[in-house]
Amino acid sequence: MEPNRIDQVSAEEQAVTPKVDYTRRYVGNKETAAYIMQDYADSFSIGKYSNRFIWDVVNIDFNIAGVVNLFTGAWDIINDTIIGVFVDRTRTRWGKFRPFLIWMKIPLTIFGALYWFMPLIFPNTAGTYLPKLIYYFAFSVINETAGTFISISQTGLLSTITPNPNERVRLISLAKFFSRFLGEKIPEMAMGVLLDLVRNNIVKWELSNVFIGMGLATSILSAGATFWFYMVSRERVVQSVERPSIRQGFRAILNNKPILLITLSNFLAGFGIGQSRSDYYIDVLGSASLQTIVGIPAYPILNISYSFVAPLRRRFSSKSLWVFEDLWTDACWLVVFALGSFKNNFMKRSVMIPTMAIEEIFEMCVYGIRHVIPDELTNEAMDYCEWKNGYRVEAMTGVAQGLVSKIQGRLMDSVKNFIFAKIGYEQGKLLGTQSDRAKWWLFALGTGVPIITGALGVIPKLFYPIDDATRKIMYDELLERRSAVAQAMQEDPALADVAWL
Repeated sequence: MEPNRIDQVSAEEQAVTPKVDYTRRYVGNKETAAYIMQDYADSFSIGKYSNRFIWDVVNIDFNIAGVVNLFTGAWDIINDTIIGVFVDRTRTRWGKFRPFLIWMKIPLTIFGALYWFMPLIFPNTAGTYLPKLIYYFAFSVINETAGTFISISQTGLLSTITPNPNERVRLISLAKFFSRFLGEKIPEMAMGVLLDLVRNNIVKWELSNVFIGMGLATSILSAGATFWFYMVSRERVVQSVERPSIRQGFRAILNNKPILLITLSNFLAGFGIGQSRSDYYIDVLGSASLQTIVGIPAYPILNISYSFVAPLRRRFSSKSLWVFEDLWTDACWLVVFALGSFKNNFMKRSVMIPTMAIEEIFEMCVYGIRHVIPDELTNEAMDYCEWKNGYRVEAMTGVAQGLVSKIQGRLMDSVKNFIFAKIGYEQGKLLGTQSDRAKWWLFALGTGVPIITGALGVIPKLFYPIDDATRKIMYDELLERRSAVAQAMQEDPALADVAWL
């Protein structure tokens, strides 16, 4: 039965189709806890300040950093497709994705430590110092290649640990809630405080040592939590015994309308030219810690927002929630941009601190929707591929979802570097002040400009094709097919050597 003929499905056909038990749970408590810790580990970092590290500590020239981004982006395009095909054709008793994750995570973590040691390897060197630039370029390329194996495999693993879409939403909601509750942002908050202490000469620490210590600590702790999940997790969505060919993999992407629309939405939104608001807090309002302070009133609402997801999904379609969250968040930041631009309010703490705090309160009302619905739609799109084609290509689907965005993302990262060079931002002035012109651009790039330039991203969301009726038919038919494959494996032990449950 073709998906585009759902409206022609008779009552008799639907009556004989096995029904999915949406109340059944496949993932036990231990694996659920590990899933939560893996999600927690993904955000347990100081990545928000990575630009500060490269600009002010390692001291890589803006223009050269932009060129490096373009080269590594080109390599990213090439290796994504090759690695995606390789992963999708993998069949082992331990799963399709877990072998890559288990065997590559620890070496990649050790290699990643070299990133934080750059200030020690190249101390007090110019932004155009050739050996440092070669090191930075080589590290970027190698890390990108290894990171692609991890990211593709991790995305695929998360989509296969349960065949029940409702349990999947439950897991995502639990993980996002407890990650925030347990303090996934603590490293970012602590780093903000440390930057303020160094900036104001309250502590006499070297800024490079602060980055090295925090960078290494968060990398090792997050790697440990993630590795635990890789060890205890299972892949429960049955893969086809036959390995899909390269041609089948590409065909499965081209006829997967949901993933194409998700990719197009990300692509159009990716034209948003922006920068981390932490730069605005540091260079304009004068304190990195203010970003934490303005978020305190909204913190309870952030946690409560996850309780809205389940009832809202029963009342509204996932597509409606996806669109609503986008428009709501954009409207909040446009109000901040308009108010801050009026009479140079963006430089006044007395105006911007309460304004930002109020914005956070309104924005956090949809925080749960923003962090659950898109993840579930991506997993749903992978199931759609299996429904339409008869086999799964999670890795190639993940590549398709990210490939266009990566090309564009690399280009836009380079554009941002070039923009910073043009607006008069002076590198290495963490202890000083920027010009008023640079300050306005820091404010604009953190509020209104990315919203305006990325506004078209909402349009593809309006055409997402999987409604509630389609979803029910899809999962009922998938249950029937998966049950048949599982039964065949039980009856023929030779098949179990190639595929798994």
